[in-house]
Amino acid sequence: MSSTYTFAGKQVIIYCGIPVFAAGVLGCSLNMLVFLSLKTFRESSCVFYLTVMSMVNIGTLFLGFFPRIMVSLFSTDGTEISLFYCKARLYFSQIFIGTSLSCYCLATIDQYFATCTRLQWQLWCNIKLAIRIIIITVIIWILHGIPYVVFYDHVVSSTTNQTTCINTNYIFDRYRAFVTLLLLIGYFPIMIAALFGSMALRNVQQLAFRTVPLIRRELDKQLTNMVLLQVVVSIFTLLPYTTVSAVATSTSTINDPVYQGKIQFAVTVTFVFYYISFASPFYIYFCASGRFRRQLKYVLFDIHLSRIFPNQIEPQMTLNVQ
Repeated sequence: MSSTYTFAGKQVIIYCGIPVFAAGVLGCSLNMLVFLSLKTFRESSCVFYLTVMSMVNIGTLFLGFFPRIMVSLFSTDGTEISLFYCKARLYFSQIFIGTSLSCYCLATIDQYFATCTRLQWQLWCNIKLAIRIIIITVIIWILHGIPYVVFYDHVVSSTTNQTTCINTNYIFDRYRAFVTLLLLIGYFPIMIAALFGSMALRNVQQLAFRTVPLIRRELDKQLTNMVLLQVVVSIFTLLPYTTVSAVATSTSTINDPVYQGKIQFAVTVTFVFYYISFASPFYIYFCASGRFRRQLKYVLFDIHLSRIFPNQIEPQMTLNVQ
């Protein structure tokens, strides 16, 4: 029975994971293209966080999600062959995931400050400060990942004689399960983003009664809708895997193979949902904002395709796009 759940889990990874991976890489690339092509976005600290998030999301999908697809397809991801890859994949994967979720929280916090009535809080929203915060954030995650390099190693099974890449330190294993997975890249980002996202939404609803330039008002509404919908999606993608992983860790001593098979199948399914959170931002923004859809069309056709086919496409720049 447990083998049935294992087979079903592989099918979920193959037939659901591959489309999620491909769509995620494409979507993150389009996000960066739009954000870096328009001056309005390049001047926004909130969009700066979203741009960095899109960059590291590609790394997250390649180092965190793609190896799981390889295991389902070929029963190997290469970590048992190279000790360097064994350590490096896990090390950089946690850096990318941590940085991505940090940017996700920082974007919602930044949007809350940007829509506040107090001028001194609005001054916190600037590119120079955002760059410093991102550098500090990346350094923290780099230092946090050092135990992955130290404690992950090749271990040869005494029964199957197969080499696996596993954690060899019990204390770090508990820390990773209950602090890193459960809190740092689990519940904390969702709670922070939900709190500041809801407060930013309340601020935006009051913009109509405040003297704010039209372009600034429309940009604040657009960004708030984008990050708030992302918060909603993240609740349904991040929470299930975090919760199921906690259950799996706490019940790992149960020897019932059928029960363990069901738990691992649930972990596999929610694992795909977890990485949907890193693959979906572009599609969230596309659905949340008609302005973003117009900006995407403008960037793709009026800016970039006009360079390829200059005699066929005439560039047009309109206020509602910028």
